[in-house]
Amino acid sequence: MTDQTPPLDPLRQPLLAHLLELRKRLIWSLLAVLAGFLVSYYFAPQIYEFLVRPLAQITEGEHRRLIYTGLTEAFTTYIKLALWAGCFLAFPVIAAQIWMFVAPGLYKNERNAFLPFLVATPAFFLLGAGMAYYFVFPLAWKFFLGFEMPATPGGLPIQLEARVSEYLSLSMTVIFAFGIAFELPVILVLLTRVGLLSSAKLSQFRRYAIVLIFVAAAVLTPPDVISQLSLALPLMVLYELSILGAKWVEKTRVTAPEDVDLSAGPSA
Repeated sequence: MTDQTPPLDPLRQPLLAHLLELRKRLIWSLLAVLAGFLVSYYFAPQIYEFLVRPLAQITEGEHRRLIYTGLTEAFTTYIKLALWAGCFLAFPVIAAQIWMFVAPGLYKNERNAFLPFLVATPAFFLLGAGMAYYFVFPLAWKFFLGFEMPATPGGLPIQLEARVSEYLSLSMTVIFAFGIAFELPVILVLLTRVGLLSSAKLSQFRRYAIVLIFVAAAVLTPPDVISQLSLALPLMVLYELSILGAKWVEKTRVTAPEDVDLSAGPSA
């Protein structure tokens, strides 16, 4: 019998190759997340102790505890904690997979321009996460504990008995929110690098950016002024640094124009 399968359309072959490459990168990324999850679940008690340390230091010497009210609550909380930490551990692999998928389609000068942003992304994320953990947590937790009340004659005391799932969920959300928010200069300078923004537009948009920053801080942080200002003020500084970074990018673009040989195509 003769093979009656029609030949593939030559125009479809590049698309299929890209889809196969994308599937390969996604599989490696998912495997990295799975490996990070397994490692994080093994060390989940240590990760829990790390996240609860700011609250424990504030209440040192007091008889405090975190409780869980559902039979499966502690187990599911550890699962969420391990998945959260596993994504952190897998990020270098995920970033490398993104780079290996994108890089073949870029010119050499575009690779050189994109690579610094790939390095700056985890650096700024860790900067934001570190600020949340070491600066915001102690101030915010102390503020919320200030609403406790001792027992009065004929009354009952108000004392914190926090659920472990709620505390860890709040801690992970705030750390993630600060990490993402601190990516602001990376995103703005990258958009300037590709020509979608300019330092002049960023300067003109400053007053609106300040309003949006305070709105984002109110949404992403716990409902207290200290936490909101702790996110809003650094973001305002980072926005100003983004304007300076955009000016630097524009200056380098003028002083060192890109020599691109379009006929040669992207370098391998």
